[in-house]
Amino acid sequence: MSDTARIKNLLSQIYGNHTGALAFERLAPLIKDIPKADSGPSDYFSEKDVFLITYGDTLIKEGQKPLATLSDFAGRYLKDAVSTIHFLPFFPYSSDDGFSVTDFFLINPQLGTWDEVKSVGVDFELMFDFVINHFSARSDWFRSYLACKPGFETFAIEVDPATDLSMVTRPRSLPLLTEFERQDGSRVHLWTTFSADQIDFNYRSLDVLEKMVEALLFYVKLGATALRLDAIAYLWKEVGTNCIHRPRTHAMVKLFRAILDVVAPQVIIITETNVPHAENISYFGNGRDEAQMVYNFTLPPLLFYTFLKEDATELSRWAGTLRLASESTTFFNFTASHDGIGVRPLEGILPPEEVALLVDAVKSNGGQVSTRRNADGSDSPYELNITYVDAILADPQSDQAKKFLASQSIQYALPGVPATYIHSLLGSRNWNEGVRQTGRARTINREKLMVDSVVAELQNPETFRSKVFHPYMQMIKCRRQQPAFHPNAASEILNIDPKIFAIKRQKGDQTIYALTNVSPERVHFMMSDAGINAPVHDLLTGNPFETQSFELMPYQYVWLSGENAEAA
Repeated sequence: MSDTARIKNLLSQIYGNHTGALAFERLAPLIKDIPKADSGPSDYFSEKDVFLITYGDTLIKEGQKPLATLSDFAGRYLKDAVSTIHFLPFFPYSSDDGFSVTDFFLINPQLGTWDEVKSVGVDFELMFDFVINHFSARSDWFRSYLACKPGFETFAIEVDPATDLSMVTRPRSLPLLTEFERQDGSRVHLWTTFSADQIDFNYRSLDVLEKMVEALLFYVKLGATALRLDAIAYLWKEVGTNCIHRPRTHAMVKLFRAILDVVAPQVIIITETNVPHAENISYFGNGRDEAQMVYNFTLPPLLFYTFLKEDATELSRWAGTLRLASESTTFFNFTASHDGIGVRPLEGILPPEEVALLVDAVKSNGGQVSTRRNADGSDSPYELNITYVDAILADPQSDQAKKFLASQSIQYALPGVPATYIHSLLGSRNWNEGVRQTGRARTINREKLMVDSVVAELQNPETFRSKVFHPYMQMIKCRRQQPAFHPNAASEILNIDPKIFAIKRQKGDQTIYALTNVSPERVHFMMSDAGINAPVHDLLTGNPFETQSFELMPYQYVWLSGENAEAA
């Protein structure tokens, strides 16, 4: 089936034959306006792929636009380690630190301009946030909707408040519907999944579809090599269902993929779905027709649990089940993000009493817990709000950088593409003052940093930032040199000891044994028990290991390989 036929077929699946044909008539000119790529990629991923997740203004400097500050810092410190910079929403916005977008085509002038974004793209590939589910209640689009202007009359989802919506899956403990007054004085109740300031798009409207496809293609023209579909799971609503992962939602992702296959087949789609693992990986589709990457949402809470319990058993069991739909797909492995640590992905993996241990640990170490509304009206934990550094260290006074780095070594050894939040790379701690300022729990992990102060700390080997940043960078650079760490290279979980997470990665003639002690105790074992034949050496340090008897020190991590490996 040709790409054009795929697009027409998907539009018919979503809208029916007649409306689907009308939709194609509206999208075709947008697609034709983008120069077509010659061919698709032979390989979406490689071992050199490392993503940095950041807001445009995480680093600030007086007298300089934040995007320019980030560009300078990245060019100076990250160029040889990071391949792609993921910009969290850098558009004008009204709330939620950028996720309530007022204009999908402009850069927030406080951050800079599209020229600054393009300057970052000289040395790095770029991932843009495609905030696809909702738009700001203070946007021109919404004002046009309230005024019933042509082209905007059906932009939002109007619902009778008497409608039974008890089946709807909720990611928040907030009302699902919000009341607004139109310009003519009539009142409407609108679907607002995340907040009263975030109006859900009505994708039954071809006006919405056309605008969002226009935005998608605009980002491609401006250099995006990956697009993160924010909150995509909630896109299509059907009253009487749970309104999550609906068939038309998947069809919409496939539609975006089909459009990109025409104009920019090299651009990666990544779906952001903070849900249990089986639901998450459904966005791989058949392995070629939907997302190329999905966020590996189970990893952050399960890795946190592993270090809290000082036992890798559950992590090893789960990691052994990871499977990919095809060579065209892989996991987006992260431990920290701009949000907190989601706990829904632990459903079916850990019982509620074990999840409660994580909740207690977060509260004991300066963090907070966000909840979601259940169908029965009760609330349950949804997200743990704490920096990943403080979650792993489990002690606000601790400065054990090696413990935190041990957790990151596991992330970087797993199959998939690793992504690091800038605050993890910089060893940031809980920003409790920020929470007091904003009243929002997520602010704890979103501090704005003066870049000159950060640089001064990085240059001082006695600071915690320095103790995290430099070994972390060395680990990243080492990983990028190893074929066996290709995102889709073969992997096997090794059961050596409950206190050791061990994984074997292999590609071609290179084999790597990545071992991490998740406990504060020494762990002695025989390398032959793990199938490791001496002599080997640690890729991270170059240290040789020539005997079968081996001891991992507390929170020590090693990447062992033979003579075909290249050390950093």
